[in-house]
Amino acid sequence: MAFDHSIRGSADTLRLVRGEKLSPIERIVVLVIISITIAVDLIGFITTPGVNPGAVLVSIASTAAFALYLWKPLIATCALGVVFALSFLAGTESQVLTAAAVAAGLVMRLGWTSLILSYTGAFLVSAAVVAMGDADAGVNVALFLVFAAVAGAVGFALRIAFARGSRLERQLEAAAEQEREAVLAERRWIAGELHDSIAHHLTVVSLHVQMLEDPGTSDDSREAIRVAARKAMTDLRFVIELADDGPRSAGMPTGDLVAAIDEARTEFAAAGHTVVCEGDPGDERIPRAVEIVLARIVRESATNILKYAGEGTVEIRLAVDDDTAHLTLRSPLPTTPRRELSSSRTGLGRMAERVMGASGEFSAGEVDGHWLVSAALPVA
Repeated sequence: MAFDHSIRGSADTLRLVRGEKLSPIERIVVLVIISITIAVDLIGFITTPGVNPGAVLVSIASTAAFALYLWKPLIATCALGVVFALSFLAGTESQVLTAAAVAAGLVMRLGWTSLILSYTGAFLVSAAVVAMGDADAGVNVALFLVFAAVAGAVGFALRIAFARGSRLERQLEAAAEQEREAVLAERRWIAGELHDSIAHHLTVVSLHVQMLEDPGTSDDSREAIRVAARKAMTDLRFVIELADDGPRSAGMPTGDLVAAIDEARTEFAAAGHTVVCEGDPGDERIPRAVEIVLARIVRESATNILKYAGEGTVEIRLAVDDDTAHLTLRSPLPTTPRRELSSSRTGLGRMAERVMGASGEFSAGEVDGHWLVSAALPVA
């Protein structure tokens, strides 16, 4: 595996597409070298008598062509070719060929395959022309070729280094983005767990606190508050342990449908409702994943019924066949304003997300003066 990754990494490096622009440090170094070289040529022209002005202009032009590599490598290479052609008029073709050898490093650093191959061919032809024009220049031309090869190797090494640096930077950015998404997902999960479990128990507490004013129900309300508070603490401990990724306790809520329906029935009865339950929540045909979703729906629906339902009968019906588990909860709509209890108004959306995420069907709304929640999930 490590060998394969190495091959792929080398292939990415050797694929010579358009190179990245020079880094700020590289730009500064190139500009400083260009400035110093031009300054030396001008000082030499001023202080040295008899210097050929044409040779100085060609030298300055060949040096200035390097500045174009900071923006357009193709234009810079063409400009250097024009300067090389003009150098024969001033007799400074060897100096321009030296500049071209140095430029090989920038071409390898910034160029793409066609430009690199074209530059290499043009440089070899230019070196051959210079060698044929001067029989004594053979050794110098060979040095030019070696110099160009070294400069090209340095440019290619810089290209590899910056390409790897850019790739590593992108990988670090991707990893940071994944970590951020993971944190956000965990926060959303914690918020959902708090909403689905603890909010339900706090609703029960709030409801029965208000019912304490009635002496006939005060004892039942105190017991309901005690039970709901204990369950809220259990659920809170469960969420904290999961968020902390610590050891799991044996008494965690497990999404037991039987327990969820029994709990809802007890809470409805304590709130003064008549409760009708039909179906077998312990049916073995219900898969574990479906049972968890249905238990969540029962709990969230119980929260809404305790908050908003009017007086009357609450119905919980579960029908299971070989293909589908169909759960319905039916409660009377209020005829008078109910006690004011806080609401996040996200319960219906979360129930719908859970059901549709399990490839099921969900609906909730008013039907014949009642509020009906219906969920059908595949069991096969």
